[in-house]
Amino acid sequence: MSDFYQNGVIATLHKLGRQDPEALERRLTLHAQSVAGALVLPCLYSEIEGPAMGNIVEQLSHVRYLEEIVVALGTADRRQFENARRFFAPLGERCRILWIEGPRVMEFIRLLGENDLAIGPPGKGRATWLSLGYVLGGQCRVIALHDCDIVTYDRSLLARLIYPLMDEALGYEYGKGYYSRVSDRLNGRVTRLFLTPLVHTLTQLVGPTPFLRYIDSFRYPLAGEFAMTVDLARSVHIPGDWGLEVGMLAEVYRNTSTRRVCQVDIAENYDHKHQPLSGEDASAGLHRMTRDIAKTLLRTIAGEGVLLPAGFYPSLKVAYLRQAQDAVRVYHDDAVLNGLLFDRHAESSAVEVFTRALSRACEEFEADPMAYTGLPNWNRVDSAIPDFLERFRDAVDADSR
Repeated sequence: MSDFYQNGVIATLHKLGRQDPEALERRLTLHAQSVAGALVLPCLYSEIEGPAMGNIVEQLSHVRYLEEIVVALGTADRRQFENARRFFAPLGERCRILWIEGPRVMEFIRLLGENDLAIGPPGKGRATWLSLGYVLGGQCRVIALHDCDIVTYDRSLLARLIYPLMDEALGYEYGKGYYSRVSDRLNGRVTRLFLTPLVHTLTQLVGPTPFLRYIDSFRYPLAGEFAMTVDLARSVHIPGDWGLEVGMLAEVYRNTSTRRVCQVDIAENYDHKHQPLSGEDASAGLHRMTRDIAKTLLRTIAGEGVLLPAGFYPSLKVAYLRQAQDAVRVYHDDAVLNGLLFDRHAESSAVEVFTRALSRACEEFEADPMAYTGLPNWNRVDSAIPDFLERFRDAVDADSR
């Protein structure tokens, strides 16, 4: 059962009652006459062969209110690119496949490097950044993005995600999806056991800064689904590391008012590929993700002018561990009441890995607080290479043809 509770500094748009999804799509079709919308799908080739992508394409083939669908295809050779073109053919002429490793796109990546605009290693951040560039070269005014491994996907997810921005009367520039992560057990370990306890710990140590209050307002800050206006897309620095989702929220915070930010309940439940914990490998899985998230939070609160005094980092690690252990207890009780499986040992082991990741993040941030993995924003690219967007769009269109 949904609630209608508003808390925090951003608007929460709930899923209330039994709305007809087709009625919402009809309203979106009317708004699309004046506000063109695009969907970005960052997609590894392996996801085409996975359990989710076939249903996503079938669902999207019935969506009529989108002007463009941009598939940012990664880790694909030419044969796989041709397979992808056939796979996405049901989406029609409005679908463009941005072949990241293709010779045309790689030429533009080299051009960026030659102009001191390097966009980092392959990954979701780079794929998202390139896709935004393609859309910015066209006529769309709203961009939505969601992942390609959602096994519970229904097209109503997209409709609810993009509606608050396509209805311009509502006045939003950024919308973040949220949802429940429950199967026969509670999922979403990084949010439950790392991000939320860490934000509460930082609030305890440095006070309720505006940014920490903002982050704590999101019900699922690590959701991969969001929508934004093209004006905002031009201004933000897309993060290039595994702290992408938190880094995007930080960029949105810097570039627009919290009054123009909302979170939207987009699904009854949500399941996708689960990342391994990688307890012994700090460069992979949730171990690396939590490290990058921690550095993003530390960098952002330092950028607000918050002084991190001597002795701060040991206190942070100890206080976080206590908060996370308390969270394990609370989620255990929640699972028991609802008849869900709950492995208390596995949850506690995850907290131990996250504590080591936090310790390493503190060391790396203290050693180089200016290190930043954000990619250049598109306003800067426009200034350095004035015809880049037009030429880049033509190149992607040529690949798709």
